[in-house]
Amino acid sequence: MKMQPNRPESLRSWLTSHDASRRFLWGAQAGACLGDLRHGSSLGGRRQELAGRSVLVAAHDQLAASLALIELDGVARRMVICPPDIGAGQLPSVMAKSGVDAVVTDHEFGGDLLSVSATPAITQCVDQESEHLPTEWVLLSSGTSGAPKMILHNLASLTAPIDLSKNQSTDIIWGTFYDIRRYGGMQIFLRALLGTGSMILSSAGEPVADHLVRLSRHGVTHLTGTPSHWRRALMSPQAHAIAPRYVRLSGEIPDQAILNSLQAAYPDAAIGHAFASTEAGVAFEVNDDLAGFPAEFLGVRGDVEMKIENDTLHIRSNRIAKRYLDGEHGVLADGQGFVDTGDVVELREGRYYFLGRKNGVINVGGMKVYPEEVEAVINRHPAVRMSMVRSRKNFITGALVCADVVLKEGSEAPDLNNEVLEICRQNLPPHKVPATIRCVAALEVAAAGKLVRPRA
Repeated sequence: MKMQPNRPESLRSWLTSHDASRRFLWGAQAGACLGDLRHGSSLGGRRQELAGRSVLVAAHDQLAASLALIELDGVARRMVICPPDIGAGQLPSVMAKSGVDAVVTDHEFGGDLLSVSATPAITQCVDQESEHLPTEWVLLSSGTSGAPKMILHNLASLTAPIDLSKNQSTDIIWGTFYDIRRYGGMQIFLRALLGTGSMILSSAGEPVADHLVRLSRHGVTHLTGTPSHWRRALMSPQAHAIAPRYVRLSGEIPDQAILNSLQAAYPDAAIGHAFASTEAGVAFEVNDDLAGFPAEFLGVRGDVEMKIENDTLHIRSNRIAKRYLDGEHGVLADGQGFVDTGDVVELREGRYYFLGRKNGVINVGGMKVYPEEVEAVINRHPAVRMSMVRSRKNFITGALVCADVVLKEGSEAPDLNNEVLEICRQNLPPHKVPATIRCVAALEVAAAGKLVRPRA
Protein backbone atom coordinates (compact mmCIF):
# COMPACT_ATOMS: atom_id res chain seq x y z
CA MET A 1 0.00 0.00 0.00
CA LYS A 2 1.31 3.44 -0.95
CA MET A 3 2.34 5.41 2.12
CA GLN A 4 0.74 8.80 2.59
CA PRO A 5 2.88 11.78 3.59
CA ASN A 6 2.53 12.91 7.17
CA ARG A 7 -0.90 14.36 7.87
CA PRO A 8 -1.08 17.97 9.12
CA GLU A 9 -1.18 18.64 12.85
CA SER A 10 -2.69 22.07 12.14
CA LEU A 11 -3.05 24.24 9.05
CA ARG A 12 -0.64 26.95 10.17
CA SER A 13 2.04 24.47 11.28
CA TRP A 14 1.71 22.72 7.90
CA LEU A 15 2.14 25.95 5.95
CA THR A 16 5.00 27.27 8.08
CA SER A 17 6.89 23.98 7.74
CA HIS A 18 6.63 24.11 3.93
CA ASP A 19 7.76 26.79 1.51
CA ALA A 20 4.68 28.94 0.92
CA SER A 21 6.52 32.05 -0.22
CA ARG A 22 4.95 31.95 -3.70
CA ARG A 23 1.51 30.72 -2.74
CA PHE A 24 -1.50 33.00 -2.43
CA LEU A 25 -5.13 33.26 -1.47
CA TRP A 26 -6.89 35.80 -3.68
CA GLY A 27 -10.18 37.41 -2.69
CA ALA A 28 -12.31 39.77 -4.75
CA GLN A 29 -10.57 42.87 -3.38
CA ALA A 30 -7.20 41.69 -2.08
CA GLY A 31 -4.72 38.84 -1.90
CA ALA A 32 -2.47 37.38 0.78
CA CYS A 33 0.77 35.43 0.56
CA LEU A 34 0.53 32.27 2.65
CA GLY A 35 4.25 32.41 3.37
CA ASP A 36 3.74 35.63 5.35
CA LEU A 37 1.95 33.63 8.06
CA ARG A 38 5.33 32.32 9.23
CA HIS A 39 6.09 35.66 10.91
CA GLY A 40 2.78 37.45 10.63
CA SER A 41 -0.89 37.45 11.53
CA SER A 42 -4.22 38.58 10.11
CA LEU A 43 -5.55 38.86 13.67
CA GLY A 44 -3.30 41.70 14.75
CA GLY A 45 -1.10 39.44 16.86
CA ARG A 46 -4.02 38.48 19.12
CA ARG A 47 -4.18 34.80 18.18
CA GLN A 48 -3.12 33.58 21.62
CA GLU A 49 -5.98 35.47 23.30
CA LEU A 50 -8.21 32.91 21.61
CA ALA A 51 -6.28 29.85 22.81
CA GLY A 52 -8.56 27.19 24.26
CA ARG A 53 -11.74 29.13 23.45
CA SER A 54 -14.84 28.30 21.43
CA VAL A 55 -14.61 30.91 18.67
CA LEU A 56 -17.30 32.04 16.25
CA VAL A 57 -15.62 32.93 12.94
CA ALA A 58 -18.07 35.46 11.53
CA ALA A 59 -16.20 37.63 9.03
CA HIS A 60 -18.12 38.87 6.00
CA ASP A 61 -14.98 38.89 3.84
CA GLN A 62 -14.07 35.37 2.77
CA LEU A 63 -10.33 36.05 2.61
CA ALA A 64 -10.38 37.39 6.18
CA ALA A 65 -12.33 34.32 7.31
CA SER A 66 -9.94 31.97 5.49
CA LEU A 67 -6.85 33.45 7.14
CA ALA A 68 -8.54 33.31 10.54
CA LEU A 69 -9.31 29.61 10.13
CA ILE A 70 -5.65 28.91 9.34
CA GLU A 71 -4.46 30.80 12.41
CA LEU A 72 -7.03 29.38 14.83
CA ASP A 73 -6.69 25.71 13.91
CA GLY A 74 -4.58 24.10 16.64
CA VAL A 75 -5.09 27.14 18.90
CA ALA A 76 -8.84 27.41 19.53
CA ARG A 77 -10.66 24.58 21.27
CA ARG A 78 -13.51 24.92 18.77
CA MET A 79 -14.17 26.97 15.64
CA VAL A 80 -17.81 27.64 14.75
CA ILE A 81 -17.69 28.59 11.07
CA CYS A 82 -20.44 31.01 10.14
CA PRO A 83 -21.46 31.24 6.45
CA PRO A 84 -22.55 34.70 5.31
CA ASP A 85 -26.16 33.66 4.71
CA ILE A 86 -26.86 32.53 8.28
CA GLY A 87 -29.52 34.89 9.58
CA ALA A 88 -28.85 37.18 12.52
CA GLY A 89 -31.83 35.65 14.29
CA GLN A 90 -30.21 32.22 14.16
CA LEU A 91 -26.86 33.27 15.64
CA PRO A 92 -27.83 33.49 19.34
CA SER A 93 -28.99 29.86 19.32
CA VAL A 94 -25.89 28.72 17.40
CA MET A 95 -23.60 30.53 19.83
CA ALA A 96 -25.37 29.22 22.92
CA LYS A 97 -25.38 25.60 21.76
CA SER A 98 -21.71 25.70 20.77
CA GLY A 99 -20.52 27.48 23.91
CA VAL A 100 -19.04 30.41 22.00
CA ASP A 101 -16.99 32.68 24.25
CA ALA A 102 -15.14 34.72 21.60
CA VAL A 103 -15.82 36.13 18.14
CA VAL A 104 -13.51 36.79 15.21
CA THR A 105 -15.20 39.29 12.91
CA ASP A 106 -14.61 42.10 10.43
CA HIS A 107 -17.72 44.10 11.34
CA GLU A 108 -19.56 45.49 14.33
CA PHE A 109 -20.87 42.46 16.16
CA GLY A 110 -22.13 43.65 19.55
CA GLY A 111 -22.33 41.77 22.83
CA ASP A 112 -19.89 41.33 25.67
CA LEU A 113 -17.79 38.47 24.26
CA LEU A 114 -14.09 38.80 23.53
CA SER A 115 -13.94 40.16 19.97
CA VAL A 116 -10.89 40.00 17.70
CA SER A 117 -10.73 41.78 14.36
CA ALA A 118 -10.25 39.63 11.26
CA THR A 119 -8.54 41.29 8.30
CA PRO A 120 -7.68 40.18 4.75
CA ALA A 121 -4.10 41.39 5.28
CA ILE A 122 -1.18 39.72 7.06
CA THR A 123 1.00 42.04 9.12
CA GLN A 124 4.33 41.21 10.72
CA CYS A 125 4.11 40.67 14.45
CA VAL A 126 5.44 38.55 17.27
CA ASP A 127 2.77 36.19 18.56
CA GLN A 128 3.68 33.85 21.39
CA GLU A 129 3.16 30.21 20.52
CA SER A 130 1.12 27.93 22.78
CA GLU A 131 0.62 24.21 23.15
CA HIS A 132 -1.20 22.63 20.21
CA LEU A 133 -4.88 21.84 20.74
CA PRO A 134 -6.96 19.43 18.62
CA THR A 135 -9.48 21.97 17.32
CA GLU A 136 -13.10 21.03 16.67
CA TRP A 137 -14.55 22.42 13.43
CA VAL A 138 -18.30 23.11 13.53
CA LEU A 139 -19.91 23.47 10.09
CA LEU A 140 -23.46 24.74 9.71
CA SER A 141 -26.08 23.45 7.32
CA SER A 142 -27.95 25.88 5.11
CA GLY A 143 -30.83 26.17 7.56
CA THR A 144 -33.41 26.62 4.80
CA SER A 145 -35.97 24.59 6.74
CA GLY A 146 -35.34 26.23 10.12
CA ALA A 147 -32.40 26.29 12.52
CA PRO A 148 -29.15 25.13 10.90
CA LYS A 149 -27.70 21.78 11.84
CA MET A 150 -24.38 22.06 13.66
CA ILE A 151 -22.08 19.33 12.40
CA LEU A 152 -18.85 18.54 14.24
CA HIS A 153 -15.68 17.65 12.32
CA ASN A 154 -11.97 17.88 13.03
CA LEU A 155 -9.02 18.45 10.72
CA ALA A 156 -8.46 14.70 10.37
CA SER A 157 -11.98 13.97 9.12
CA LEU A 158 -11.99 17.00 6.83
CA THR A 159 -8.65 16.16 5.23
CA ALA A 160 -9.09 12.36 5.10
CA PRO A 161 -10.30 12.45 1.44
CA ILE A 162 -7.22 14.40 0.32
CA ASP A 163 -4.38 12.41 -1.19
CA LEU A 164 -1.31 14.41 -0.18
CA SER A 165 0.80 12.69 -2.84
CA LYS A 166 -1.28 14.29 -5.64
CA ASN A 167 -1.68 17.84 -6.92
CA GLN A 168 1.79 18.84 -5.76
CA SER A 169 2.58 20.97 -8.81
CA THR A 170 3.27 24.61 -7.95
CA ASP A 171 1.38 25.80 -11.04
CA ILE A 172 -1.98 24.54 -9.77
CA ILE A 173 -4.41 27.38 -9.18
CA TRP A 174 -7.60 26.24 -7.47
CA GLY A 175 -10.83 28.12 -7.92
CA THR A 176 -14.35 27.51 -6.70
CA PHE A 177 -17.83 28.94 -7.03
CA TYR A 178 -18.48 27.76 -3.45
CA ASP A 179 -17.99 29.72 -0.27
CA ILE A 180 -15.25 27.93 1.69
CA ARG A 181 -17.40 28.07 4.84
CA ARG A 182 -19.62 25.33 3.40
CA TYR A 183 -18.40 21.74 3.20
CA GLY A 184 -17.95 21.72 -0.59
CA GLY A 185 -15.87 24.88 -0.56
CA MET A 186 -13.99 23.78 2.55
CA GLN A 187 -12.80 20.67 0.72
CA ILE A 188 -11.28 22.75 -2.07
CA PHE A 189 -9.78 25.22 0.40
CA LEU A 190 -8.05 22.38 2.25
CA ARG A 191 -6.87 20.78 -1.00
CA ALA A 192 -5.28 24.06 -1.98
CA LEU A 193 -3.61 24.59 1.42
CA LEU A 194 -2.25 21.04 1.68
CA GLY A 195 -1.02 21.09 -1.90
CA THR A 196 1.60 23.44 -3.27
CA GLY A 197 -0.48 25.87 -5.31
CA SER A 198 -2.73 28.85 -4.71
CA MET A 199 -6.48 29.54 -4.61
CA ILE A 200 -8.99 32.08 -5.91
CA LEU A 201 -11.89 32.61 -3.51
CA SER A 202 -15.46 33.40 -4.51
CA SER A 203 -17.27 36.47 -3.22
CA ALA A 204 -20.88 36.74 -2.08
CA GLY A 205 -22.99 38.75 -4.49
CA GLU A 206 -20.29 38.93 -7.15
CA PRO A 207 -21.74 38.63 -10.68
CA VAL A 208 -20.81 35.38 -12.39
CA ALA A 209 -19.12 37.21 -15.27
CA ASP A 210 -16.91 39.19 -12.87
CA HIS A 211 -15.92 36.02 -11.02
CA LEU A 212 -14.99 34.33 -14.31
CA VAL A 213 -12.84 37.33 -15.25
CA ARG A 214 -11.01 37.08 -11.90
CA LEU A 215 -10.53 33.36 -12.38
CA SER A 216 -9.05 34.04 -15.80
CA ARG A 217 -6.79 36.84 -14.52
CA HIS A 218 -5.21 34.56 -11.92
CA GLY A 219 -4.91 31.63 -14.35
CA VAL A 220 -7.26 29.12 -12.72
CA THR A 221 -6.37 25.50 -13.53
CA HIS A 222 -8.74 23.53 -11.24
CA LEU A 223 -12.30 24.79 -10.85
CA THR A 224 -15.20 23.40 -8.83
CA GLY A 225 -18.88 24.06 -8.21
CA THR A 226 -22.35 22.61 -8.15
CA PRO A 227 -24.13 21.75 -11.43
CA SER A 228 -26.23 24.90 -10.88
CA HIS A 229 -23.04 26.95 -10.51
CA TRP A 230 -21.74 25.52 -13.76
CA ARG A 231 -24.99 26.04 -15.65
CA ARG A 232 -24.98 29.70 -14.66
CA ALA A 233 -21.32 30.00 -15.65
CA LEU A 234 -21.99 28.50 -19.08
CA MET A 235 -24.75 31.08 -19.61
CA SER A 236 -22.18 33.87 -19.21
CA PRO A 237 -20.31 35.34 -22.20
CA GLN A 238 -17.18 35.07 -20.03
CA ALA A 239 -17.42 31.28 -19.84
CA HIS A 240 -14.68 30.93 -22.45
CA ALA A 241 -12.36 33.37 -20.67
CA ILE A 242 -11.10 30.42 -18.62
CA ALA A 243 -9.36 27.23 -19.75
CA PRO A 244 -9.26 24.92 -16.72
CA ARG A 245 -7.36 21.65 -16.78
CA TYR A 246 -9.72 20.08 -14.25
CA VAL A 247 -13.44 20.65 -13.75
CA ARG A 248 -15.26 19.17 -10.75
CA LEU A 249 -18.93 19.06 -9.80
CA SER A 250 -20.51 18.21 -6.45
CA GLY A 251 -23.32 19.29 -4.15
CA GLU A 252 -26.17 18.44 -6.54
CA ILE A 253 -26.93 15.55 -8.88
CA PRO A 254 -24.90 16.03 -12.09
CA ASP A 255 -26.97 14.81 -15.05
CA GLN A 256 -25.51 13.78 -18.38
CA ALA A 257 -26.55 17.06 -20.00
CA ILE A 258 -24.31 19.23 -17.81
CA LEU A 259 -21.39 16.80 -18.15
CA ASN A 260 -21.76 16.90 -21.95
CA SER A 261 -21.98 20.72 -21.92
CA LEU A 262 -18.80 21.01 -19.88
CA GLN A 263 -16.99 18.57 -22.15
CA ALA A 264 -17.98 20.71 -25.13
CA ALA A 265 -17.01 23.99 -23.45
CA TYR A 266 -13.67 22.75 -22.05
CA PRO A 267 -12.51 19.91 -24.32
CA ASP A 268 -9.00 19.85 -22.83
CA ALA A 269 -10.20 19.53 -19.23
CA ALA A 270 -10.59 16.39 -17.17
CA ILE A 271 -14.14 16.44 -15.83
CA GLY A 272 -15.19 14.65 -12.66
CA HIS A 273 -18.01 14.70 -10.17
CA ALA A 274 -17.91 13.83 -6.49
CA PHE A 275 -20.53 12.71 -4.01
CA ALA A 276 -20.19 14.41 -0.65
CA SER A 277 -22.26 15.79 2.20
CA THR A 278 -21.37 17.69 5.35
CA GLU A 279 -22.34 14.71 7.48
CA ALA A 280 -20.94 11.85 5.38
CA GLY A 281 -17.88 13.57 3.94
CA VAL A 282 -16.54 12.81 0.45
CA ALA A 283 -17.64 9.31 -0.52
CA PHE A 284 -16.29 8.94 -4.04
CA GLU A 285 -15.31 10.66 -7.26
CA VAL A 286 -16.39 9.63 -10.76
CA ASN A 287 -14.07 10.40 -13.66
CA ASP A 288 -15.52 8.45 -16.60
CA ASP A 289 -17.58 11.37 -18.01
CA LEU A 290 -20.85 9.62 -17.15
CA ALA A 291 -23.63 10.48 -14.72
CA GLY A 292 -24.19 8.14 -11.76
CA PHE A 293 -21.56 5.74 -10.48
CA PRO A 294 -20.51 2.14 -11.24
CA ALA A 295 -22.21 -0.58 -9.17
CA GLU A 296 -18.82 -2.01 -8.23
CA PHE A 297 -18.26 0.99 -5.94
CA LEU A 298 -20.55 -0.78 -3.47
CA GLY A 299 -19.47 -3.58 -1.17
CA VAL A 300 -15.78 -2.66 -1.27
CA ARG A 301 -14.08 -2.59 2.12
CA GLY A 302 -11.59 0.25 2.20
CA ASP A 303 -11.37 3.87 3.26
CA VAL A 304 -15.03 4.25 2.30
CA GLU A 305 -17.74 1.59 2.48
CA MET A 306 -21.14 2.08 0.82
CA LYS A 307 -24.38 0.16 0.76
CA ILE A 308 -27.93 0.68 -0.45
CA GLU A 309 -30.63 0.28 2.16
CA ASN A 310 -34.29 1.18 1.62
CA ASP A 311 -33.24 2.64 -1.75
CA THR A 312 -30.92 5.26 -0.18
CA LEU A 313 -27.14 5.46 -0.16
CA HIS A 314 -25.45 4.73 3.19
CA ILE A 315 -21.77 5.57 3.84
CA ARG A 316 -19.21 4.58 6.46
CA SER A 317 -15.67 6.01 6.57
CA ASN A 318 -13.17 8.03 8.58
CA ARG A 319 -14.41 11.06 6.64
CA ILE A 320 -17.82 11.31 8.27
CA ALA A 321 -18.51 13.97 10.89
CA LYS A 322 -18.12 13.06 14.55
CA ARG A 323 -21.65 14.00 15.59
CA TYR A 324 -24.29 16.69 15.62
CA LEU A 325 -23.28 19.27 18.18
CA ASP A 326 -26.81 19.67 19.53
CA GLY A 327 -29.23 16.87 20.36
CA GLU A 328 -32.07 18.09 18.18
CA HIS A 329 -31.18 16.20 15.03
CA GLY A 330 -30.75 12.69 16.40
CA VAL A 331 -27.82 10.35 15.90
CA LEU A 332 -25.62 11.01 12.88
CA ALA A 333 -24.57 7.39 12.23
CA ASP A 334 -26.26 4.08 12.98
CA GLY A 335 -24.92 1.36 15.25
CA GLN A 336 -22.63 0.09 12.48
CA GLY A 337 -21.24 3.54 11.76
CA PHE A 338 -23.17 4.12 8.51
CA VAL A 339 -24.69 7.51 7.66
CA ASP A 340 -27.94 7.50 5.72
CA THR A 341 -27.39 10.23 3.10
CA GLY A 342 -31.09 10.43 2.23
CA ASP A 343 -30.20 10.25 -1.47
CA VAL A 344 -32.34 7.78 -3.43
CA VAL A 345 -30.57 5.72 -6.11
CA GLU A 346 -31.67 3.27 -8.79
CA LEU A 347 -29.65 0.51 -10.45
CA ARG A 348 -29.78 0.46 -14.25
CA GLU A 349 -27.49 -1.72 -16.37
CA GLY A 350 -24.68 -2.00 -13.85
CA ARG A 351 -24.71 1.64 -12.80
CA TYR A 352 -26.43 3.50 -9.98
CA TYR A 353 -28.19 6.77 -10.78
CA PHE A 354 -29.35 9.35 -8.27
CA LEU A 355 -33.08 10.01 -8.42
CA GLY A 356 -33.30 12.73 -5.76
CA ARG A 357 -33.64 13.41 -2.07
CA LYS A 358 -35.86 11.12 -0.01
CA ASN A 359 -37.46 14.15 1.64
CA GLY A 360 -38.00 15.98 -1.66
CA VAL A 361 -40.44 13.59 -3.27
CA ILE A 362 -43.64 14.81 -4.98
CA ASN A 363 -46.64 12.57 -4.30
CA VAL A 364 -48.83 12.27 -7.39
CA GLY A 365 -51.85 10.14 -6.57
CA GLY A 366 -49.79 7.98 -4.21
CA MET A 367 -46.90 7.56 -6.69
CA LYS A 368 -43.46 9.07 -6.07
CA VAL A 369 -41.81 11.62 -8.30
CA TYR A 370 -38.28 12.86 -7.62
CA PRO A 371 -37.83 16.35 -9.14
CA GLU A 372 -34.17 15.76 -10.03
CA GLU A 373 -35.04 12.68 -12.08
CA VAL A 374 -37.48 14.68 -14.22
CA GLU A 375 -35.03 17.59 -14.53
CA ALA A 376 -32.35 15.25 -15.88
CA VAL A 377 -34.73 14.28 -18.70
CA ILE A 378 -35.81 17.87 -19.45
CA ASN A 379 -32.18 19.03 -19.55
CA ARG A 380 -31.52 16.68 -22.45
CA HIS A 381 -33.34 19.08 -24.78
CA PRO A 382 -30.64 20.95 -26.73
CA ALA A 383 -32.29 24.34 -26.09
CA VAL A 384 -32.51 23.88 -22.30
CA ARG A 385 -29.74 25.23 -20.05
CA MET A 386 -31.34 24.32 -16.71
CA SER A 387 -34.69 23.41 -15.23
CA MET A 388 -36.47 23.07 -11.92
CA VAL A 389 -39.37 20.72 -11.27
CA ARG A 390 -41.87 21.58 -8.56
CA SER A 391 -45.29 20.46 -7.38
CA ARG A 392 -48.64 22.15 -7.77
CA LYS A 393 -51.61 21.21 -5.64
CA ASN A 394 -54.35 19.27 -7.39
CA PHE A 395 -57.77 18.33 -6.04
CA ILE A 396 -57.77 14.86 -7.63
CA THR A 397 -54.16 13.62 -7.39
CA GLY A 398 -52.96 15.76 -4.49
CA ALA A 399 -50.16 17.20 -6.62
CA LEU A 400 -49.11 17.69 -10.22
CA VAL A 401 -45.61 17.95 -11.65
CA CYS A 402 -44.69 21.34 -13.12
CA ALA A 403 -41.42 22.57 -14.62
CA ASP A 404 -39.66 25.93 -14.99
CA VAL A 405 -37.10 26.02 -17.78
CA VAL A 406 -34.23 28.38 -18.66
CA LEU A 407 -33.21 28.32 -22.32
CA LYS A 408 -29.70 28.58 -23.67
CA GLU A 409 -28.90 32.02 -25.05
CA GLY A 410 -29.79 32.32 -28.70
CA SER A 411 -31.98 29.24 -28.64
CA GLU A 412 -35.29 29.46 -30.39
CA ALA A 413 -37.80 26.80 -29.53
CA PRO A 414 -41.25 27.86 -30.73
CA ASP A 415 -42.61 24.40 -30.01
CA LEU A 416 -40.52 23.86 -26.88
CA ASN A 417 -43.34 22.66 -24.65
CA ASN A 418 -44.34 19.87 -26.99
CA GLU A 419 -40.72 18.88 -27.66
CA VAL A 420 -39.87 18.68 -23.96
CA LEU A 421 -43.09 16.83 -23.20
CA GLU A 422 -42.28 14.31 -25.93
CA ILE A 423 -38.83 13.66 -24.41
CA CYS A 424 -40.49 13.18 -21.02
CA ARG A 425 -43.15 10.84 -22.40
CA GLN A 426 -40.46 8.71 -24.06
CA ASN A 427 -38.38 8.38 -20.89
CA LEU A 428 -40.75 8.67 -17.93
CA PRO A 429 -43.96 7.01 -16.77
CA PRO A 430 -47.09 9.18 -17.20
CA HIS A 431 -47.32 10.38 -13.58
CA LYS A 432 -43.82 11.91 -13.83
CA VAL A 433 -44.46 13.87 -17.03
CA PRO A 434 -44.92 17.60 -16.29
CA ALA A 435 -48.45 18.92 -16.56
CA THR A 436 -47.13 22.38 -17.39
CA ILE A 437 -43.83 23.81 -18.62
CA ARG A 438 -42.95 27.48 -18.19
CA CYS A 439 -39.97 29.30 -19.68
CA VAL A 440 -38.30 31.68 -17.20
CA ALA A 441 -35.37 34.07 -17.45
CA ALA A 442 -33.51 32.61 -14.45
CA LEU A 443 -33.81 30.20 -11.55
CA GLU A 444 -32.87 31.15 -8.01
CA VAL A 445 -29.68 29.56 -6.72
CA ALA A 446 -28.96 29.63 -2.97
CA ALA A 447 -25.68 30.78 -1.46
CA ALA A 448 -24.66 27.12 -1.16
CA GLY A 449 -24.93 26.76 -4.97
CA LYS A 450 -28.08 24.66 -5.05
CA LEU A 451 -31.40 25.40 -6.71
CA VAL A 452 -33.87 27.02 -4.32
CA ARG A 453 -36.78 24.62 -4.31
CA PRO A 454 -40.19 25.78 -3.08
CA ARG A 455 -41.47 23.97 -0.02
CA ALA A 456 -44.32 21.59 -0.64
